[in-house]
Amino acid sequence: MTDNKNKTESQLISGSESQRIFEGLNRGMSRRDALRMLGLAGVAVAGASSLFGSAGQVFASTSTSTDTGKGKRGGRIKVASATSSTADTLDPAKGANYTDYCRHNMFYNGLTTLDEKLVPRMALAESFDTSDAISWTVKLRKDVVFQDGKPFTSADVVYSLNRHKLPELGSKALTIAKQFSEVKAVGPNEVQIILGSPNADLPAILGTTHFLIVRDGTTDFSIANGTGPFKCVEFQPGVRSIGKRNDSYWKPGLPYLDEIEFFSIPDEAARISALLAGDVDLINPVNPRSVSRLLDNPKVALMETKTGGYTDLVMRDELGPVQNPDFVLAMKHLLDRKQINRVAYRGYGTIANDQPIAPSNRYYFAGLPQREFDPEKAKFHLQKSGMTGRSIPLVASEAATGSLDIAQLLQLSGQQIGLKLDIKRVPADGYWSSHWMKHPLGFGNVGTRPTADLLFSLFFQSDASMNESGWKNEQFDQLLLAARGETDEAKRKQMYADMQVLVHEHGGIGIPQFNSSLDGHNAKLKGLSPHPLGGLMGYMFAEHVWLDA
Repeated sequence: MTDNKNKTESQLISGSESQRIFEGLNRGMSRRDALRMLGLAGVAVAGASSLFGSAGQVFASTSTSTDTGKGKRGGRIKVASATSSTADTLDPAKGANYTDYCRHNMFYNGLTTLDEKLVPRMALAESFDTSDAISWTVKLRKDVVFQDGKPFTSADVVYSLNRHKLPELGSKALTIAKQFSEVKAVGPNEVQIILGSPNADLPAILGTTHFLIVRDGTTDFSIANGTGPFKCVEFQPGVRSIGKRNDSYWKPGLPYLDEIEFFSIPDEAARISALLAGDVDLINPVNPRSVSRLLDNPKVALMETKTGGYTDLVMRDELGPVQNPDFVLAMKHLLDRKQINRVAYRGYGTIANDQPIAPSNRYYFAGLPQREFDPEKAKFHLQKSGMTGRSIPLVASEAATGSLDIAQLLQLSGQQIGLKLDIKRVPADGYWSSHWMKHPLGFGNVGTRPTADLLFSLFFQSDASMNESGWKNEQFDQLLLAARGETDEAKRKQMYADMQVLVHEHGGIGIPQFNSSLDGHNAKLKGLSPHPLGGLMGYMFAEHVWLDA
Protein backbone atom coordinates (compact mmCIF):
# COMPACT_ATOMS: atom_id res chain seq x y z
CA MET A 1 0.00 0.00 0.00
CA THR A 2 1.43 3.36 -0.97
CA ASP A 3 -0.81 6.06 0.47
CA ASN A 4 -2.30 6.85 3.87
CA LYS A 5 -5.81 5.89 2.85
CA ASN A 6 -4.70 2.43 1.82
CA LYS A 7 -2.61 2.05 4.96
CA THR A 8 -5.65 2.87 7.07
CA GLU A 9 -7.80 0.34 5.23
CA SER A 10 -5.18 -2.36 5.59
CA GLN A 11 -5.28 -1.83 9.35
CA LEU A 12 -9.05 -2.18 9.41
CA ILE A 13 -9.48 -5.31 7.34
CA SER A 14 -7.30 -8.26 6.46
CA GLY A 15 -6.68 -9.46 2.92
CA SER A 16 -8.70 -12.62 3.46
CA GLU A 17 -11.67 -10.68 4.86
CA SER A 18 -11.58 -8.16 2.02
CA GLN A 19 -11.55 -11.07 -0.44
CA ARG A 20 -14.60 -12.59 1.27
CA ILE A 21 -16.48 -9.27 1.32
CA PHE A 22 -15.60 -8.52 -2.28
CA GLU A 23 -17.00 -11.85 -3.40
CA GLY A 24 -20.14 -11.31 -1.37
CA LEU A 25 -20.74 -7.88 -2.86
CA ASN A 26 -20.17 -9.14 -6.37
CA ARG A 27 -22.72 -11.89 -5.84
CA GLY A 28 -25.45 -9.56 -4.69
CA MET A 29 -24.76 -9.15 -0.98
CA SER A 30 -26.36 -6.00 0.40
CA ARG A 31 -24.29 -3.26 1.98
CA ARG A 32 -26.05 -4.01 5.28
CA ASP A 33 -25.00 -7.65 5.13
CA ALA A 34 -21.46 -6.67 4.24
CA LEU A 35 -21.31 -4.31 7.21
CA ARG A 36 -22.63 -7.13 9.39
CA MET A 37 -19.80 -9.30 8.08
CA LEU A 38 -17.37 -6.57 9.01
CA GLY A 39 -18.85 -6.49 12.47
CA LEU A 40 -18.42 -10.22 12.85
CA ALA A 41 -14.83 -9.79 11.77
CA GLY A 42 -14.27 -7.22 14.51
CA VAL A 43 -13.75 -4.35 12.08
CA ALA A 44 -14.67 -0.81 13.04
CA VAL A 45 -17.78 0.14 11.04
CA ALA A 46 -16.84 3.78 11.15
CA GLY A 47 -13.90 3.10 8.90
CA ALA A 48 -15.71 0.69 6.61
CA SER A 49 -17.59 3.13 4.41
CA SER A 50 -14.54 3.76 2.25
CA LEU A 51 -14.72 0.16 1.05
CA PHE A 52 -18.20 0.47 -0.41
CA GLY A 53 -18.02 3.04 -3.19
CA SER A 54 -18.33 -0.06 -5.37
CA ALA A 55 -17.67 -3.73 -4.95
CA GLY A 56 -14.53 -3.52 -7.01
CA GLN A 57 -13.03 -0.82 -4.84
CA VAL A 58 -11.87 -3.49 -2.40
CA PHE A 59 -9.30 -4.27 -5.08
CA ALA A 60 -8.67 -0.70 -6.16
CA SER A 61 -5.15 -0.48 -4.74
CA THR A 62 -2.44 -0.37 -7.37
CA SER A 63 -0.06 -3.27 -7.48
CA THR A 64 3.40 -2.28 -6.33
CA SER A 65 6.52 -4.28 -5.69
CA THR A 66 7.37 -4.77 -2.03
CA ASP A 67 10.96 -4.32 -3.14
CA THR A 68 10.44 -0.83 -4.59
CA GLY A 69 13.14 1.46 -3.27
CA LYS A 70 15.24 -1.44 -1.97
CA GLY A 71 16.81 -2.65 -5.18
CA LYS A 72 19.90 -1.46 -6.94
CA ARG A 73 19.63 -0.01 -10.43
CA GLY A 74 21.68 -1.38 -13.29
CA GLY A 75 23.11 -4.66 -14.40
CA ARG A 76 22.31 -7.37 -16.90
CA ILE A 77 21.23 -10.94 -16.24
CA LYS A 78 20.80 -14.09 -18.27
CA VAL A 79 17.83 -16.35 -17.53
CA ALA A 80 17.48 -19.92 -18.79
CA SER A 81 14.27 -21.92 -18.93
CA ALA A 82 13.76 -25.51 -20.11
CA THR A 83 11.42 -24.90 -23.00
CA SER A 84 11.64 -23.18 -26.37
CA SER A 85 10.64 -23.85 -29.95
CA THR A 86 9.91 -22.10 -33.21
CA ALA A 87 6.34 -21.79 -31.85
CA ASP A 88 7.51 -19.26 -29.23
CA THR A 89 5.31 -16.19 -29.45
CA LEU A 90 5.08 -12.58 -28.37
CA ASP A 91 1.28 -12.72 -28.61
CA PRO A 92 -0.10 -13.11 -25.07
CA ALA A 93 -3.27 -14.72 -26.41
CA LYS A 94 -1.25 -17.62 -27.81
CA GLY A 95 1.12 -18.23 -24.90
CA ALA A 96 1.32 -21.97 -24.26
CA ASN A 97 3.94 -22.46 -21.55
CA TYR A 98 5.81 -20.71 -18.77
CA THR A 99 8.57 -19.52 -21.10
CA ASP A 100 5.99 -17.59 -23.09
CA TYR A 101 4.39 -16.32 -19.88
CA CYS A 102 7.70 -14.96 -18.53
CA ARG A 103 8.47 -13.24 -21.82
CA HIS A 104 5.01 -11.69 -21.99
CA ASN A 105 5.26 -10.33 -18.45
CA MET A 106 8.52 -8.64 -19.39
CA PHE A 107 6.90 -6.64 -22.19
CA TYR A 108 3.20 -6.25 -21.29
CA ASN A 109 0.87 -5.47 -18.39
CA GLY A 110 -2.63 -6.63 -17.58
CA LEU A 111 -5.58 -4.76 -16.16
CA THR A 112 -4.87 -6.53 -12.88
CA THR A 113 -2.07 -8.62 -11.46
CA LEU A 114 -2.17 -11.41 -8.89
CA ASP A 115 -0.36 -11.01 -5.59
CA GLU A 116 1.29 -13.73 -3.52
CA LYS A 117 -2.12 -14.80 -2.16
CA LEU A 118 -3.64 -14.83 -5.67
CA VAL A 119 -5.73 -11.77 -4.82
CA PRO A 120 -6.15 -9.48 -7.87
CA ARG A 121 -4.54 -6.05 -7.51
CA MET A 122 -4.98 -3.16 -9.89
CA ALA A 123 -2.40 -2.64 -12.64
CA LEU A 124 -3.47 -0.87 -15.86
CA ALA A 125 -6.93 -0.59 -14.31
CA GLU A 126 -7.55 1.81 -11.45
CA SER A 127 -10.75 0.07 -10.32
CA PHE A 128 -13.36 -2.56 -11.15
CA ASP A 129 -16.97 -1.67 -10.31
CA THR A 130 -19.98 -4.00 -10.40
CA SER A 131 -23.25 -4.55 -8.57
CA ASP A 132 -24.22 -7.90 -10.09
CA ALA A 133 -20.97 -9.51 -11.32
CA ILE A 134 -22.40 -9.30 -14.87
CA SER A 135 -21.92 -5.68 -15.85
CA TRP A 136 -18.47 -4.31 -14.94
CA THR A 137 -17.09 -0.80 -15.28
CA VAL A 138 -13.31 -0.64 -15.46
CA LYS A 139 -11.54 2.68 -14.99
CA LEU A 140 -8.07 2.87 -16.49
CA ARG A 141 -4.83 4.57 -15.57
CA LYS A 142 -4.14 7.81 -17.44
CA ASP A 143 -0.36 7.94 -17.09
CA VAL A 144 0.64 4.95 -19.21
CA VAL A 145 2.27 4.88 -22.65
CA PHE A 146 3.18 2.03 -24.93
CA GLN A 147 6.78 1.43 -25.80
CA ASP A 148 6.23 3.18 -29.15
CA GLY A 149 5.21 6.30 -27.22
CA LYS A 150 1.48 6.13 -27.90
CA PRO A 151 -0.86 6.57 -24.89
CA PHE A 152 -2.73 3.65 -23.39
CA THR A 153 -6.52 4.09 -23.79
CA SER A 154 -9.76 2.16 -23.57
CA ALA A 155 -9.47 1.23 -27.27
CA ASP A 156 -6.48 -0.96 -26.44
CA VAL A 157 -8.45 -2.84 -23.79
CA VAL A 158 -11.45 -3.36 -26.07
CA TYR A 159 -9.24 -4.67 -28.85
CA SER A 160 -7.17 -6.91 -26.54
CA LEU A 161 -10.18 -8.60 -24.94
CA ASN A 162 -12.35 -8.92 -28.03
CA ARG A 163 -9.64 -10.49 -30.19
CA HIS A 164 -9.70 -13.63 -28.01
CA LYS A 165 -13.17 -14.40 -29.37
CA LEU A 166 -11.97 -14.68 -32.97
CA PRO A 167 -11.67 -18.41 -33.76
CA GLU A 168 -9.04 -17.77 -36.41
CA LEU A 169 -6.75 -16.16 -33.82
CA GLY A 170 -6.24 -19.42 -31.94
CA SER A 171 -6.34 -17.83 -28.48
CA LYS A 172 -5.59 -20.23 -25.65
CA ALA A 173 -8.24 -18.36 -23.63
CA LEU A 174 -11.05 -18.65 -26.20
CA THR A 175 -13.33 -20.60 -23.88
CA ILE A 176 -12.89 -17.94 -21.18
CA ALA A 177 -13.43 -15.06 -23.61
CA LYS A 178 -16.74 -16.55 -24.70
CA GLN A 179 -18.07 -15.21 -21.39
CA PHE A 180 -17.58 -11.65 -22.71
CA SER A 181 -20.94 -10.73 -24.24
CA GLU A 182 -19.77 -7.19 -24.89
CA VAL A 183 -16.64 -5.16 -24.30
CA LYS A 184 -16.92 -1.49 -25.20
CA ALA A 185 -15.30 1.86 -24.49
CA VAL A 186 -17.47 4.37 -22.62
CA GLY A 187 -14.75 7.00 -22.54
CA PRO A 188 -11.05 7.34 -23.31
CA ASN A 189 -10.17 5.80 -19.95
CA GLU A 190 -13.21 3.69 -19.13
CA VAL A 191 -14.41 0.31 -20.38
CA GLN A 192 -17.60 -1.63 -19.82
CA ILE A 193 -17.48 -5.42 -19.81
CA ILE A 194 -20.78 -7.31 -19.90
CA LEU A 195 -20.71 -11.03 -19.21
CA GLY A 196 -23.16 -13.64 -20.39
CA SER A 197 -23.64 -14.79 -16.81
CA PRO A 198 -22.32 -13.68 -13.40
CA ASN A 199 -18.65 -14.31 -12.67
CA ALA A 200 -17.21 -12.69 -9.56
CA ASP A 201 -13.77 -13.97 -10.54
CA LEU A 202 -13.39 -11.56 -13.47
CA PRO A 203 -10.68 -9.35 -11.87
CA ALA A 204 -8.60 -12.46 -11.14
CA ILE A 205 -9.15 -13.93 -14.60
CA LEU A 206 -7.96 -10.71 -16.24
CA GLY A 207 -4.79 -10.90 -14.15
CA THR A 208 -3.57 -13.96 -16.05
CA THR A 209 -1.01 -13.66 -18.84
CA HIS A 210 -3.33 -14.48 -21.74
CA PHE A 211 -5.22 -11.27 -21.03
CA LEU A 212 -2.24 -8.92 -21.03
CA ILE A 213 -2.98 -5.78 -23.02
CA VAL A 214 -1.64 -5.17 -26.52
CA ARG A 215 -1.86 -2.04 -28.66
CA ASP A 216 -5.13 -1.46 -30.52
CA GLY A 217 -4.95 -3.04 -33.97
CA THR A 218 -1.75 -5.03 -33.40
CA THR A 219 -1.41 -8.01 -35.74
CA ASP A 220 2.37 -8.20 -36.13
CA PHE A 221 4.01 -9.88 -33.13
CA SER A 222 7.51 -10.19 -34.54
CA ILE A 223 8.37 -7.62 -31.86
CA ALA A 224 6.48 -6.61 -28.72
CA ASN A 225 4.88 -3.21 -28.19
CA GLY A 226 3.51 -3.24 -24.68
CA THR A 227 3.41 -1.13 -21.54
CA GLY A 228 5.62 -3.48 -19.51
CA PRO A 229 8.85 -2.97 -17.58
CA PHE A 230 11.12 -3.92 -20.48
CA LYS A 231 11.26 -3.00 -24.15
CA CYS A 232 11.70 -5.88 -26.55
CA VAL A 233 14.81 -5.25 -28.63
CA GLU A 234 15.26 -8.78 -29.96
CA PHE A 235 13.05 -11.83 -30.36
CA GLN A 236 14.11 -14.99 -32.14
CA PRO A 237 11.61 -17.83 -31.62
CA GLY A 238 13.37 -20.87 -30.27
CA VAL A 239 16.57 -18.88 -29.70
CA ARG A 240 16.30 -15.94 -27.32
CA SER A 241 14.64 -12.68 -26.27
CA ILE A 242 16.36 -9.53 -25.09
CA GLY A 243 14.60 -6.84 -23.13
CA LYS A 244 16.02 -3.46 -22.13
CA ARG A 245 14.65 -1.35 -19.29
CA ASN A 246 11.63 0.73 -20.25
CA ASP A 247 12.54 4.17 -18.95
CA SER A 248 8.92 5.28 -19.45
CA TYR A 249 7.52 2.52 -17.25
CA TRP A 250 4.58 3.75 -15.21
CA LYS A 251 5.71 2.14 -11.93
CA PRO A 252 8.15 4.54 -10.25
CA GLY A 253 11.59 3.07 -9.63
CA LEU A 254 10.98 -0.12 -11.60
CA PRO A 255 12.47 -2.13 -13.13
CA TYR A 256 15.91 -2.31 -11.56
CA LEU A 257 17.87 -4.15 -14.23
CA ASP A 258 19.18 -2.60 -17.44
CA GLU A 259 18.72 -5.73 -19.52
CA ILE A 260 17.48 -9.32 -19.42
CA GLU A 261 18.47 -12.00 -21.90
CA PHE A 262 15.98 -14.87 -21.79
CA PHE A 263 16.58 -18.17 -23.56
CA SER A 264 16.30 -21.92 -23.16
CA ILE A 265 18.72 -24.65 -22.13
CA PRO A 266 16.55 -27.74 -22.59
CA ASP A 267 19.03 -30.19 -21.05
CA GLU A 268 18.64 -30.06 -17.27
CA ALA A 269 22.23 -31.03 -16.47
CA ALA A 270 23.54 -28.37 -18.85
CA ARG A 271 21.21 -25.80 -17.30
CA ILE A 272 22.56 -26.55 -13.80
CA SER A 273 26.14 -26.47 -15.04
CA ALA A 274 25.57 -23.09 -16.69
CA LEU A 275 24.36 -21.66 -13.38
CA LEU A 276 27.24 -23.14 -11.40
CA ALA A 277 29.73 -21.77 -13.95
CA GLY A 278 28.22 -18.28 -13.71
CA ASP A 279 27.11 -18.30 -17.35
CA VAL A 280 23.49 -17.66 -16.34
CA ASP A 281 22.01 -15.97 -13.29
CA LEU A 282 18.60 -17.61 -12.94
CA ILE A 283 17.20 -20.96 -14.07
CA ASN A 284 13.91 -22.84 -13.90
CA PRO A 285 13.13 -25.61 -13.36
CA VAL A 286 15.65 -27.34 -11.15
CA ASN A 287 15.02 -31.05 -10.97
CA PRO A 288 14.90 -32.19 -7.33
CA ARG A 289 17.65 -34.68 -8.18
CA SER A 290 20.00 -31.73 -8.76
CA VAL A 291 19.28 -29.86 -5.54
CA SER A 292 22.40 -31.15 -3.78
CA ARG A 293 24.60 -29.67 -6.53
CA LEU A 294 23.23 -26.22 -5.72
CA LEU A 295 23.18 -26.51 -1.94
CA ASP A 296 26.86 -27.40 -1.94
CA ASN A 297 27.86 -24.22 -3.78
CA PRO A 298 27.88 -20.92 -1.83
CA LYS A 299 27.72 -18.87 -5.05
CA VAL A 300 24.22 -20.06 -5.90
CA ALA A 301 20.94 -20.44 -4.05
CA LEU A 302 17.70 -22.40 -4.34
CA MET A 303 14.13 -21.09 -3.99
CA GLU A 304 11.21 -23.48 -3.50
CA THR A 305 7.70 -22.42 -4.47
CA LYS A 306 4.79 -24.63 -3.43
CA THR A 307 2.23 -24.47 -6.20
CA GLY A 308 -1.01 -25.95 -7.42
CA GLY A 309 0.72 -26.96 -10.64
CA TYR A 310 1.13 -30.57 -11.61
CA THR A 311 2.70 -32.96 -14.08
CA ASP A 312 -0.08 -35.22 -15.30
CA LEU A 313 -0.36 -38.48 -17.18
CA VAL A 314 -2.51 -37.73 -20.24
CA MET A 315 -4.59 -40.47 -21.87
CA ARG A 316 -6.17 -39.74 -25.24
CA ASP A 317 -7.75 -41.33 -28.29
CA GLU A 318 -7.97 -45.14 -28.10
CA LEU A 319 -6.45 -45.06 -24.60
CA GLY A 320 -8.53 -42.18 -23.31
CA PRO A 321 -11.74 -41.63 -21.34
CA VAL A 322 -14.03 -41.49 -24.38
CA GLN A 323 -12.94 -44.74 -26.04
CA ASN A 324 -11.34 -46.72 -23.21
CA PRO A 325 -12.36 -45.66 -19.68
CA ASP A 326 -11.08 -48.94 -18.22
CA PHE A 327 -7.57 -48.25 -19.44
CA VAL A 328 -7.77 -44.83 -17.78
CA LEU A 329 -8.76 -46.40 -14.46
CA ALA A 330 -6.01 -49.02 -14.79
CA MET A 331 -3.37 -46.31 -15.17
CA LYS A 332 -4.74 -44.23 -12.30
CA HIS A 333 -4.55 -47.22 -9.96
CA LEU A 334 -1.03 -47.91 -11.21
CA LEU A 335 0.27 -44.52 -10.03
CA ASP A 336 2.21 -45.10 -6.81
CA ARG A 337 1.95 -41.53 -5.57
CA LYS A 338 4.13 -41.88 -2.49
CA GLN A 339 6.89 -43.51 -4.48
CA ILE A 340 6.58 -40.88 -7.21
CA ASN A 341 6.91 -38.12 -4.62
CA ARG A 342 9.93 -39.80 -3.06
CA VAL A 343 11.75 -40.90 -6.21
CA ALA A 344 10.77 -38.40 -8.91
CA TYR A 345 10.54 -35.30 -6.73
CA ARG A 346 12.81 -36.14 -3.75
CA GLY A 347 10.02 -35.32 -1.31
CA TYR A 348 9.16 -31.93 -2.80
CA GLY A 349 5.45 -31.46 -3.49
CA THR A 350 2.06 -32.60 -2.13
CA ILE A 351 0.24 -35.86 -2.88
CA ALA A 352 -2.67 -35.38 -5.31
CA ASN A 353 -5.77 -37.38 -6.19
CA ASP A 354 -6.40 -37.25 -9.96
CA GLN A 355 -8.22 -33.93 -9.79
CA PRO A 356 -6.64 -30.49 -10.24
CA ILE A 357 -7.74 -28.48 -7.18
CA ALA A 358 -4.89 -28.28 -4.66
CA PRO A 359 -5.39 -28.52 -0.87
CA SER A 360 -4.44 -24.84 -0.54
CA ASN A 361 -7.46 -23.84 -2.65
CA ARG A 362 -10.56 -22.87 -0.67
CA TYR A 363 -12.69 -25.06 -2.94
CA TYR A 364 -10.61 -28.19 -2.38
CA PHE A 365 -12.86 -31.17 -1.60
CA ALA A 366 -11.22 -32.94 1.34
CA GLY A 367 -13.97 -35.55 1.44
CA LEU A 368 -12.89 -37.24 -1.79
CA PRO A 369 -11.32 -40.61 -0.87
CA GLN A 370 -7.67 -40.81 -1.82
CA ARG A 371 -7.03 -43.19 -4.72
CA GLU A 372 -4.32 -45.60 -3.64
CA PHE A 373 -1.75 -47.60 -5.55
CA ASP A 374 -3.60 -50.86 -6.27
CA PRO A 375 -2.03 -53.25 -8.81
CA GLU A 376 -4.93 -55.71 -8.50
CA LYS A 377 -7.52 -53.10 -9.47
CA ALA A 378 -5.18 -51.89 -12.20
CA LYS A 379 -4.90 -55.43 -13.57
CA PHE A 380 -8.69 -55.89 -13.48
CA HIS A 381 -9.33 -52.73 -15.49
CA LEU A 382 -6.40 -53.41 -17.82
CA GLN A 383 -7.89 -56.78 -18.76
CA LYS A 384 -11.29 -55.16 -19.35
CA SER A 385 -9.62 -52.54 -21.55
CA GLY A 386 -8.24 -55.17 -23.93
CA MET A 387 -4.72 -53.74 -23.70
CA THR A 388 -3.06 -56.60 -21.79
CA GLY A 389 0.09 -57.80 -23.50
CA ARG A 390 0.22 -54.98 -26.03
CA SER A 391 3.27 -52.75 -26.27
CA ILE A 392 2.12 -49.17 -25.73
CA PRO A 393 4.33 -46.11 -26.39
CA LEU A 394 4.58 -43.69 -23.46
CA VAL A 395 5.99 -40.29 -24.49
CA ALA A 396 7.93 -38.38 -21.81
CA SER A 397 10.32 -35.45 -21.71
CA GLU A 398 12.28 -33.28 -19.32
CA ALA A 399 9.97 -30.47 -20.46
CA ALA A 400 7.23 -32.02 -18.28
CA THR A 401 9.12 -31.97 -14.99
CA GLY A 402 9.36 -35.42 -13.41
CA SER A 403 7.65 -37.21 -16.29
CA LEU A 404 10.67 -39.39 -17.15
CA ASP A 405 10.84 -40.73 -13.61
CA ILE A 406 7.08 -41.23 -13.47
CA ALA A 407 7.22 -43.09 -16.78
CA GLN A 408 9.93 -45.44 -15.50
CA LEU A 409 7.99 -46.16 -12.29
CA LEU A 410 4.85 -46.85 -14.32
CA GLN A 411 6.83 -49.13 -16.61
CA LEU A 412 8.07 -51.21 -13.67
CA SER A 413 4.63 -51.39 -12.06
CA GLY A 414 3.06 -52.26 -15.39
CA GLN A 415 5.32 -55.26 -15.82
CA GLN A 416 3.69 -56.80 -12.75
CA ILE A 417 0.22 -56.78 -14.35
CA GLY A 418 0.97 -57.59 -17.98
CA LEU A 419 1.27 -54.02 -19.24
CA LYS A 420 4.15 -53.27 -21.60
CA LEU A 421 5.00 -49.57 -21.65
CA ASP A 422 7.59 -48.52 -24.24
CA ILE A 423 9.03 -45.21 -23.02
CA LYS A 424 9.71 -42.75 -25.82
CA ARG A 425 11.99 -40.02 -24.51
CA VAL A 426 11.70 -36.88 -26.62
CA PRO A 427 13.67 -33.62 -26.38
CA ALA A 428 12.42 -30.77 -24.22
CA ASP A 429 13.03 -28.41 -27.13
CA GLY A 430 9.76 -28.25 -29.04
CA TYR A 431 7.94 -30.68 -26.75
CA TRP A 432 4.89 -28.48 -26.18
CA SER A 433 4.35 -27.73 -29.85
CA SER A 434 5.23 -31.15 -31.29
CA HIS A 435 4.23 -33.73 -28.66
CA TRP A 436 1.89 -32.39 -25.99
CA MET A 437 -1.66 -33.64 -26.61
CA LYS A 438 -0.49 -35.37 -29.81
CA HIS A 439 0.00 -38.94 -28.50
CA PRO A 440 -2.43 -41.44 -26.95
CA LEU A 441 -0.23 -41.69 -23.85
CA GLY A 442 1.99 -38.86 -22.69
CA PHE A 443 2.45 -36.13 -20.13
CA GLY A 444 1.35 -32.56 -19.55
CA ASN A 445 2.53 -29.90 -17.15
CA VAL A 446 -0.16 -27.52 -15.93
CA GLY A 447 0.70 -24.41 -13.97
CA THR A 448 -1.31 -22.95 -11.12
CA ARG A 449 -4.40 -20.95 -12.05
CA PRO A 450 -5.80 -18.30 -9.68
CA THR A 451 -9.35 -19.65 -9.55
CA ALA A 452 -11.03 -23.03 -9.71
CA ASP A 453 -13.25 -21.76 -12.50
CA LEU A 454 -10.29 -20.78 -14.66
CA LEU A 455 -8.51 -24.10 -14.15
CA PHE A 456 -11.61 -26.12 -14.95
CA SER A 457 -12.55 -23.89 -17.90
CA LEU A 458 -9.13 -24.05 -19.56
CA PHE A 459 -8.36 -27.75 -19.11
CA PHE A 460 -11.59 -29.69 -18.52
CA GLN A 461 -14.49 -27.94 -20.20
CA SER A 462 -15.58 -30.03 -23.19
CA ASP A 463 -14.66 -27.49 -25.87
CA ALA A 464 -11.51 -26.08 -24.23
CA SER A 465 -8.53 -25.99 -26.59
CA MET A 466 -6.28 -27.32 -23.81
CA ASN A 467 -8.64 -30.12 -22.71
CA GLU A 468 -5.71 -32.51 -22.61
CA SER A 469 -7.50 -35.85 -22.78
CA GLY A 470 -10.43 -34.75 -24.94
CA TRP A 471 -12.80 -35.63 -22.07
CA LYS A 472 -16.37 -34.46 -22.59
CA ASN A 473 -18.91 -34.47 -19.78
CA GLU A 474 -22.21 -32.61 -20.05
CA GLN A 475 -22.85 -32.70 -16.30
CA PHE A 476 -19.42 -31.18 -15.65
CA ASP A 477 -20.03 -28.39 -18.17
CA GLN A 478 -23.40 -27.57 -16.60
CA LEU A 479 -21.92 -27.44 -13.10
CA LEU A 480 -19.09 -25.21 -14.30
CA LEU A 481 -21.49 -22.67 -15.75
CA ALA A 482 -23.81 -22.77 -12.73
CA ALA A 483 -20.98 -22.33 -10.20
CA ARG A 484 -19.85 -19.05 -11.76
CA GLY A 485 -23.16 -17.37 -10.99
CA GLU A 486 -24.04 -19.12 -7.74
CA THR A 487 -24.50 -16.53 -4.98
CA ASP A 488 -24.73 -19.08 -2.14
CA GLU A 489 -21.15 -19.85 -1.17
CA ALA A 490 -22.00 -23.24 0.34
CA LYS A 491 -23.76 -24.30 -2.87
CA ARG A 492 -20.88 -23.05 -4.98
CA LYS A 493 -18.41 -25.04 -2.90
CA GLN A 494 -20.54 -28.17 -3.33
CA MET A 495 -20.61 -27.66 -7.09
CA TYR A 496 -16.83 -27.49 -7.22
CA ALA A 497 -16.68 -30.59 -5.05
CA ASP A 498 -18.95 -32.43 -7.49
CA MET A 499 -16.72 -31.35 -10.37
CA GLN A 500 -13.64 -32.70 -8.60
CA VAL A 501 -15.41 -36.04 -8.14
CA LEU A 502 -16.30 -36.18 -11.85
CA VAL A 503 -12.73 -35.49 -12.94
CA HIS A 504 -11.37 -37.96 -10.37
CA GLU A 505 -13.68 -40.76 -11.49
CA HIS A 506 -14.07 -40.14 -15.21
CA GLY A 507 -11.45 -37.66 -16.46
CA GLY A 508 -8.64 -38.82 -18.71
CA ILE A 509 -5.68 -37.59 -16.69
CA GLY A 510 -3.79 -38.96 -13.71
CA ILE A 511 -2.39 -36.40 -11.25
CA PRO A 512 0.03 -37.97 -8.77
CA GLN A 513 1.06 -34.80 -6.93
CA PHE A 514 1.06 -31.01 -6.84
CA ASN A 515 4.57 -29.87 -7.59
CA SER A 516 6.94 -27.50 -5.94
CA SER A 517 8.75 -25.29 -8.42
CA LEU A 518 12.48 -24.95 -7.82
CA ASP A 519 14.47 -21.97 -9.07
CA GLY A 520 18.25 -21.83 -8.99
CA HIS A 521 19.90 -18.44 -8.98
CA ASN A 522 23.09 -16.51 -8.54
CA ALA A 523 23.40 -15.65 -4.84
CA LYS A 524 23.88 -12.00 -5.86
CA LEU A 525 20.46 -11.91 -7.52
CA LYS A 526 18.03 -10.38 -5.03
CA GLY A 527 14.31 -9.66 -4.89
CA LEU A 528 13.11 -13.17 -5.67
CA SER A 529 10.25 -14.54 -3.57
CA PRO A 530 7.88 -17.50 -3.97
CA HIS A 531 4.61 -16.95 -5.79
CA PRO A 532 1.92 -19.67 -5.89
CA LEU A 533 1.36 -19.28 -9.64
CA GLY A 534 4.68 -21.00 -10.21
CA GLY A 535 8.40 -20.57 -10.53
CA LEU A 536 10.24 -17.39 -11.48
CA MET A 537 7.91 -15.46 -9.16
CA GLY A 538 4.81 -16.66 -10.92
CA TYR A 539 6.47 -15.76 -14.26
CA MET A 540 6.72 -12.12 -13.09
CA PHE A 541 10.33 -11.95 -11.89
CA ALA A 542 11.54 -9.39 -14.44
CA GLU A 543 10.50 -6.15 -12.78
CA HIS A 544 11.30 -7.23 -9.22
CA VAL A 545 14.87 -8.55 -9.21
CA TRP A 546 18.21 -6.81 -9.00
CA LEU A 547 21.91 -7.59 -8.74
CA ASP A 548 23.69 -6.94 -5.46
CA ALA A 549 27.19 -6.65 -6.85
